[in-house]
Amino acid sequence: MKYIWTEDTGAGFHFWELANEHLFHGGFVVESKGSNQGILDAARELVPNDGDKYYLAFDIVYDNMDVINKYLELRELAAVYPEQIVILDMVCFKYLILSFSKPVEWTGTGKKDKIAMREMILPAVTGHKIDISMIEDRKTMEYLMGFKRYSTEKVIKAITYELTENDEWSVKGRQMGNCWHQNCCVKQNGEKTVCGIQMGMAGVSKLARLFADLEILKIMEIILSD
Repeated sequence: MKYIWTEDTGAGFHFWELANEHLFHGGFVVESKGSNQGILDAARELVPNDGDKYYLAFDIVYDNMDVINKYLELRELAAVYPEQIVILDMVCFKYLILSFSKPVEWTGTGKKDKIAMREMILPAVTGHKIDISMIEDRKTMEYLMGFKRYSTEKVIKAITYELTENDEWSVKGRQMGNCWHQNCCVKQNGEKTVCGIQMGMAGVSKLARLFADLEILKIMEIILSD
């Protein structure tokens, strides 16, 4: 069996379910472990059967010491079964959404300040953290410094949530908003679903575009290559 373990619940877990259904053709068992700690705890107990393979969608952020300590231990555990346990090289689920090339166009968000900050922050994400020295925009720096307990993941989460604030595009709830995976501008039960400014696009086409985007594709290719 092949497994994908994610620390995400809700929309993040739903993202991997959608990937399994539409990209991997149902070939994986997708499990949420609830947190990075949950993945680590499960890995401590894991003894893979012959033929089993595990892909761990563990959030890796280098400006959070707690995450780093867990990640280092997880790497040691994975090294015991190098052919069967693969830690995916990702920051977090919200970063995959924030780095997606179409969220502004698709959602139709009018938050110009956050759109501008996104353009400043994305190029500064290097080595699994935001390199503040690369940000010259004053408003963006003030925003970053306004977090009581600053961390790359908190910043990414906050901006992503604001840019996907519309319920139909939300990545905050129990699952990804309907417009990520359902048809736009079609009538369902007598009601018309309109998704931002991306008119008439089929749900499967949107998912195909999402999973083929640069940062997401880097992760998916690791899985598809095996």
